Amino acid sequence: MVVHAPTQTGGRRVRVNGESLGLACGLRDVAEFLRRAGLEIDLAEVVQVPWIDWRGGGPEHWGPPGGPPTHG
Repeated sequence: MVVHAPTQTGGRRVRVNGESLGLACGLRDVAEFLRRAGLEIDLAEVVQVPWIDWRGGGPEHWGPPGGPPTHG
């Protein structure tokens, strides 16, 4: 899973195996995308699993580039 850098308007595109799952506005959205894919994962685990590639900032960055970190 790749969580791309925040967009200019905030939120981050999420892709799995090249397929777009949508725009996540926070960790809950990422967890929901995983749930829809059949993976039940605790919200706290979303930031810890090694197979999520956080690009353009870690899981605390959800706002527009250059803005302050948020916790989504």
